[in-house]
This record gives sequence, C-alpha cells and structure tokens, in this order.
Amino acid sequence: MIQAPESSFTSDVDPQPKSLAPAQPIQHKLHIAFTGSGSEYFRIWIVNLLLTLVTIGLYYPWAKVRRLRYFYGNTLVEGAALDFHGNPKKMLRGTLLVALLFGMYSVAGYFSNTTSLAALVLLVAVMPALLRASLQFRLAHTSWRGLRFHFNGNVVDAYQAMLPMYLPSVLIVGLITVTPGLEEGKEPSWFWWAFLSIAALTALISPWSFAKFKQYQHNHYRFAHLQTRLTTTPGSFYKLSLKIIGMVFLVLIFALVLILVGAFIVSFKPKVDLRAVTRAWLDFLPIVAALSAMVFVQPYAIARTQNLVWNHTGNQDLQFQSDLRFKPMFWLTLKNWLLVLLTLGFYWPFAAVAIARIRLEAASIVTHIDPDTLLGQPAGSGSAAVGDAAGDILGIDFGL
Repeated sequence: MIQAPESSFTSDVDPQPKSLAPAQPIQHKLHIAFTGSGSEYFRIWIVNLLLTLVTIGLYYPWAKVRRLRYFYGNTLVEGAALDFHGNPKKMLRGTLLVALLFGMYSVAGYFSNTTSLAALVLLVAVMPALLRASLQFRLAHTSWRGLRFHFNGNVVDAYQAMLPMYLPSVLIVGLITVTPGLEEGKEPSWFWWAFLSIAALTALISPWSFAKFKQYQHNHYRFAHLQTRLTTTPGSFYKLSLKIIGMVFLVLIFALVLILVGAFIVSFKPKVDLRAVTRAWLDFLPIVAALSAMVFVQPYAIARTQNLVWNHTGNQDLQFQSDLRFKPMFWLTLKNWLLVLLTLGFYWPFAAVAIARIRLEAASIVTHIDPDTLLGQPAGSGSAAVGDAAGDILGIDFGL
C-alpha cells in the first residue's frame, strides 16, 4: 500500500471549515404539566358517582368521558393540552357487552365447577382481543394539537403477549374442577402440591408475562410517523420484582414487630392473658400488613415501574424520560390514605389529582423533531369501544 508523503509544512487553512461541518440536530425537550385541582375534580366526581348509582351503572360511560376529558384537558405537553374524543353512546354498548361477559362468568360459578371453567376459558379466549381493542380505542380518541394517537398492534401479537397472564387462572380453576371431594373438604393429598406448584409457576413467570405485555403496549404506540419501541428486557422486570418482594418482606416484618410490641405493652396490665392478647393482635396482622403494603410497597412499585418502562420507550428521534422518586410518592400516598380514611372516602378526588400530578410531571419527552412540523393524520375508528370497557374492568392503563 503506497502512502502519500507527509507534508513538510503546515497550513493555516482549516481543511474543514466549521461553517461547512454537519449541523447537529436541535434537541427539543417537551415538558409535561398537570393543572387540575382537587376541588374542580371533586364536583365532577360527586356528580358522576351519584348519577352512576341512580342509573344502576348506565351512566358510567358518560362519567368516564367527563373524567378523561378533565384529566386529559389539564395535561399539558409543552403548553398544549391533550383531548379525549370518545363517544359515550358507543362506549355504553361496549360496557354492556363486557358486563354481560363477566356476568355470565360470575353466574356460571353457581351451577358447577365445570361450567365455571368453561366460562373462564371463554372469557380468557376473548380477553386479548378485547384489550387490544381497548388500546386502539383509547389512543384513537386521544389527541394533542389536533393530531390523533394510534395503536397498531395486531391480534396475533396480542394473544402471544396476554395469554400467559391468564393461563394460571385457568389452571387453578381446572384443578379445582377435576379434584374429587373438594366441596366436601376431602381433597386428596396431591391437591395442595398441585396448587402450590401452579402458584410457584405463576410467581416465576409473572415478571416475564408483564414484560411481554408492556412490550406489546409500548412497541405499537404511534403519533404521526413516530412509532415507539420498548428496549428493555424481561431481566430488568425480574430484578424489579425481586426488589418489590424484598419490600414486601420488610413490610411483613414491620407489621409483625408492630403487633408484638403492642401485645408486649398490653401485657404489663394486671390480669391480662398474654396468649389471648397475642392471638387477638395477630388477628390484625393481615390488616396491618395490607395497609403497610399500600403505603410502602405500592408507591415503590409504581415509581420504579414507571421509570423502568418509560425510560426505555422511544425511537431514534424521540425518547421518553421519567424520574419519579419513591420518597415523594411514599409521603403523598401516606397522606392520601390517611385523609381518605378520615373523610370516609370524600378525599379520593383530591388524592387522584395529586397522584396524577406527581406522576405526569415526573415525565418528559426529548425529540430531535420540531413538533410543529408533524402533519395531522385521519382520526382513528371508534369501533373498539367494547375493548375500552374491558381495559377498565381489568385495570389496564398506559403506565402514566
């Protein structure tokens, strides 16, 4: 290989003038703000609650539209509010159909275990399609600056992502169905081994199932020509699950110590049966553990899951960021539960607004594309209103 001789002198001229260097893309950071207030939402919430009760649930779709329009309308992305365009009449038909499906499953359990299993299998068979429809409906009726969002996941991927989430329920009901003598309390010795094996399998695959579902969600969000991808792996969800399990054990230890300290203090009173007192205090252990889990474990799981999922969602032109901290979530959750209990539930709208604010304002969007250059696309179809009700019943959301 022939090399050119080195020059014996240096030039004062820059071989690549700075003015000719490729320009770096401009980075736009879109901040998210939430402007709702508890007092405003309380008026919407109380009217929704009363009308839903008076109409035996038939007003629910209209209540949901009012709720979503309030929360979306007060969610500002770089100063522009989101909007929800759902039609409550179409949502009513979907709500009635989904309620019918779950009602059939509930009634089937009164006849026999076999009919209950058949109803559950039928429900599980249609659930991935309904949840896909839920995602399509919600995104197609959500807009920002007049531009609709979209969800383009297909049915096959929906079943691959969601069936593992419901398989343990089918196995447990199937086990109960085929076990002889269970209703008389004479189950065979192998029953509990099989039950515990299914429970262990459920615990083992739950992080993987949740990761698959989140990948299905976040791999198919679309805004204009931008489509997102979730780049994290199931291993990250397993690590997070181990941390959450550690938090659960700490909560159980805390609750047990609290119970034993209370029993120890009471034991100093004269004529007290220590065994009876300890037994009575231990009866409160599940309640104390549940309350402690809601205050400690729930905010930790919410914060860490939101950060894990959204910090790995984006594409080459757009990236979501989330910095939701556990400590502020913990204190807010503690405050909310105390005030909800003290007000017999009437503080709930204020708590919902506070939680929405802290979660939304912890997130932001970084993009190299000027949002003003995005062109509008046709609005999505409203034919997926059936699935939106299914998403509500099963608590499916978008992580924010």
